[in-house]
Amino acid sequence: MGLPVREQAKYWGIALTVLVVTLWLLGNVLLPFVLGGAIAYFLDPVADRLERLGCSRAIATAIITMGALLIFVIMALLVVPTLIQQAGQLVNTAPSLARELLSFLSDRFPSVMVEDSVLRQSLAGVGETIRSRGGQLLETALSSAASILNIILLFVIVPVVAVYLLLDWDNMVSRIDELLPRDHAPVIRHLAREIDNTLASFLRGMGTVCLILGTYYAVALMLVGLQFGLVVGFIAGLITFIPYIGALVGGVLAIGLGVFQFWGDWVSLGLVAAVFVIGQVLEGNVLTPKLVGGSIGLHPVWLLLALSVFGALFGFVGMLVAVPVAASLGVIARFAVSQYKHSLLYRGVEDDDRPTSDPAGGRA
Repeated sequence: MGLPVREQAKYWGIALTVLVVTLWLLGNVLLPFVLGGAIAYFLDPVADRLERLGCSRAIATAIITMGALLIFVIMALLVVPTLIQQAGQLVNTAPSLARELLSFLSDRFPSVMVEDSVLRQSLAGVGETIRSRGGQLLETALSSAASILNIILLFVIVPVVAVYLLLDWDNMVSRIDELLPRDHAPVIRHLAREIDNTLASFLRGMGTVCLILGTYYAVALMLVGLQFGLVVGFIAGLITFIPYIGALVGGVLAIGLGVFQFWGDWVSLGLVAAVFVIGQVLEGNVLTPKLVGGSIGLHPVWLLLALSVFGALFGFVGMLVAVPVAASLGVIARFAVSQYKHSLLYRGVEDDDRPTSDPAGGRA
């Protein structure tokens, strides 16, 4: 005989409380393990496909590890230094860009940009604010990333954790399945499959879309000749998971920078705009339908709310677990609504059980 509902709620409540407190107290310690788990989850389908081609799990993991190591070396030697250099140059160039924007607006809209106007003062302070705060942010990030502890955590523990989890992923899933409460195992398996489908569509699908579009934007803008094309492409690709926002922010930033660099060269400026138009066409008609599918069950507003709440409560680790938690809560909420609609609380008395009245107005 199963435990009463009240007892089950108590135990599940205790487990949830322990999880929240653990994230609260050990967030920084858990960071490399959360990152390693996310990487292993992302790469598990690749390992499964290699297994279907005849490789053992160990050989599949070794192939993926060597490929990831090669990509990491290329990124570390070629892309990351250029990205950091361009980001620093963009921050330092912000004041001069703001001054050029002031001159541009003053020449063409003198009635709006009068002396001591609010708009003029606001634009004048934008460049200095970006340079001071942006430089401070970059220095803080670089100094923290330069510490020995963070280097060890991010560049040693994360890959090791990812490799071990990827190697043992199927065994871990089967072990967890053995520990499920027998009375609720079918329902939990059903919910787990729904959550996995949602996460697979979003994390793997949208992650791949972000990577492809970010690479496309960066390479295309650099070929066009935009000075900070790598940074703009990185930003646009990073926030592509929010529909239209990635292309909008990246396009505005790229065209704004292109106005100062290519003013008068309308062909180059048009090529910058064409890069984002083509990117949107590829995303909407090829990448998202093929890699993500029709519906992933994660509304952008719900996703932003989860990122904001978990980021405020648990920091960077909270932002990493926000998407899986949001997907899980969304699936559970849909399941709860489905159960509610099939319950007597929603339907009331069944039509067959309702008393009927005869034509004369009396009860049957």
